[in-house]
Amino acid sequence: MSQSTTLELAPERKLGYWHIWALGVGAVIGDGIFLLMGQGIATAGPGAIMAYLVAGLSQLFLMVALSELAVGMPNSGAMSLWVERFMGKWWGFLAGFTFAVGWVIAGGSVGLALGQITMWFFPQLEGSYWSIIFAIFFISIFALLNILGTQIAAKTQLVLVLIMTGVMALFSLIGLKDINTEHFTPFLPNGIDGFWAAVPLGTYAYLGAVTLATAGGECRNPRDLPKALIWSSMTFIVLYSFAQVVLQGLIPWDQVSMDHSPFTAAAEQVFGFAGAFIMNIAAWIAAATCILMGTLYSASRIFYSQARRGYLPAFFGHLHPKTGTPVYGIIAVWAASVGLVLLGAVNPDFLYVELSTQLVLAWMVSWTLALIAGVLYRKNNMDEVSQLSWKQPLYPLFPILGFVGIGIVCYGTFVGSPMTLVRGAIWMGVLYVLFKMFHKSKDVGESQQQVM
Repeated sequence: MSQSTTLELAPERKLGYWHIWALGVGAVIGDGIFLLMGQGIATAGPGAIMAYLVAGLSQLFLMVALSELAVGMPNSGAMSLWVERFMGKWWGFLAGFTFAVGWVIAGGSVGLALGQITMWFFPQLEGSYWSIIFAIFFISIFALLNILGTQIAAKTQLVLVLIMTGVMALFSLIGLKDINTEHFTPFLPNGIDGFWAAVPLGTYAYLGAVTLATAGGECRNPRDLPKALIWSSMTFIVLYSFAQVVLQGLIPWDQVSMDHSPFTAAAEQVFGFAGAFIMNIAAWIAAATCILMGTLYSASRIFYSQARRGYLPAFFGHLHPKTGTPVYGIIAVWAASVGLVLLGAVNPDFLYVELSTQLVLAWMVSWTLALIAGVLYRKNNMDEVSQLSWKQPLYPLFPILGFVGIGIVCYGTFVGSPMTLVRGAIWMGVLYVLFKMFHKSKDVGESQQQVM
C-alpha cells in the first residue's frame, strides 16, 4: 500500500458509550489504588479517605470543564488539537506530548507493578526476574490487542472493568458489617499537613481518566464523550471511596503495610485466602486496564494525531490497512514501556520517584493548557458553543475548580522538591528547541520542494 493511500485512511468510529466509560474507569492508575494507597494511609491516616475524595472530585471537575471541547472537537489528538487551535502550534504540541509521555512513564511503572502482582499467584517462582518477564509478556499481549483493532481492545477493557468493579463493590458491601469505627480515630493523626500531602497521592491514583477524550476520533457518537467523562469519574469516586472506608474500618491505619496491597490484606482478613486471591485478581485487572487502554491506546493516538499534523515523524501517523490502528505508534509505546520496566527493575527509585513525579508534572502542564483552551473556546467561539449538543453547567465554576485542583496538587507535589520543577523545565526546554529545529528543517525542505 502506498504512503498516499495510507494517509487517506482514518480511524474507524466503532466505540460506543460503554466502551468509552470502561476506558475512563480502567485508565485510573492501577498501582495508585491497589499498591500505593498504603502510602496515602500512612501519610494521612483515616483522613486519606477525604484526601482521595478531594483528588477524585478534582478529576471530576476537570472532566466537566473539558467536556465542551470533547464534544465540539472530537479527535484522537484531544488536548493537542484543542490547545493548538486557541494557543498555537508549540503549546498544542506540548499539551499533547506531555500527556502522552505521562502515559508512557505510567506504562513502565504500572507494567512493573503488574509483574509484581502476577508473582503473588506463583509463590513457587524464585528470582525477581520473573516479575520482569510477566510485565513484558502482558505488555506485549496488550499491544497486540491494540494492533488487532480498537474494538477488540475496547471490548476486552469493558469485560475486565466490569469484573474489577464487581469485585470492589462486593468487597465493600460484604466487608461493611465487619468495620470497627474505632479505627477512624484519630482522623488526622499527622495533622493537616499529612492530609494535604496525601492529596497528590490520591491524584496519582485517579490520574488517567481524562484519557477517554482521546477516543473522540473513534467514538460512534461524540455526545457519548461528555457522558462517559462524567459517569466514569462518578463510578471510580464512589467505588474507591466506599472501598477505602471499608478498608480502613477493617485494618487500623498504623498497621497498613506498603509492601503489598492493603486491599488484599483486608480481603484476606474478612474472607480468608480465597478473598485475597480474588482481590489480587482485581488489582491485576486495574493495572492491566491501565496499560491496555491507557498507555498503549492513548499515547499512540496522541502520537498519531501529532504525526498527521507534522509535529512528529510520519511513521507515527501510519494506520494498519486492515485494522485502522496506528500500528507503529503502538509498537513505539510498547518498546518504551518495556525499556522503562527494565530500567525500573535496575533502579526502582528512579522510575517510581523521579519519573513518576515528572509524570504528574507533565500531566499538570497538559491539563492546565487544556483548561485554558476550554476557557478560550467559551470566550472566542460562543456561537459555536451554543450549537453544541452538550454544554457544561454552571460555567465558569468547573474551570475554576479545575485550576484550584491543579494548584493543590502542584503545591503538595512540588513545594518540597523544587528541583523536580527545575528538571521538568529543562526537559521541556530541550523539547522546545527540538520542536523548533524540526519545524525549521521541515519548512526549509518544503520550500526547496516548491522551488524544484
